[in-house]
Amino acid sequence: MKLGDIAQIKMGLVLSRKKARMDFDIKKKYPLVSLGNLDEEGIFNAKQFETFGSQSILDERYLTKKGDILFRLTYPYTALYIDNQHEGLLIPSSFGIIQVVNPNFMSEYVAWYLNSNVIKHELERAQSGSMVASTNKNILQGLEIKELPLVRQETITEVLELYQQEKQLYEQLVIEKGKYIEAITNKLLLNEEE
Repeated sequence: MKLGDIAQIKMGLVLSRKKARMDFDIKKKYPLVSLGNLDEEGIFNAKQFETFGSQSILDERYLTKKGDILFRLTYPYTALYIDNQHEGLLIPSSFGIIQVVNPNFMSEYVAWYLNSNVIKHELERAQSGSMVASTNKNILQGLEIKELPLVRQETITEVLELYQQEKQLYEQLVIEKGKYIEAITNKLLLNEEE
């Protein structure tokens, strides 16, 4: 089925229209999703969210909600499922907001499918000849999403969740191992024994 038939697709906020010019103009501060906050596999990284000072209270539709899918509109076209932990983030215009409304599709599955090579190749083909590889709402609406039974969608998302947890653990292990190696080499440089 076409993505436009199973989901509502909106665009993020054009920040320049709402940015407070001076600190005393700020009505509210929002944590802001930026391109640097996610990796190519659709996972938030450890980078801290920027803060956006708005000159007005923003419409809720520009804030992430559980079940939303954020879609990066420029190459490498990354989709990211929003869980409880990442609600309330301001979404800039460099992202599309996809809300799955068809009960035969799980948001987690759709996000995974949008990150698949099949979709990435389709988006790259749609952008051939363009200097800046980017996509838009019309192209997103026309993407074909393979319909699977809900049980298979659940299995795919469970496997994906386990993979993402494992990846985060490996990344943390690498960081800890780096600290350990640094401590050992520092001791050796200082000629101290354990």
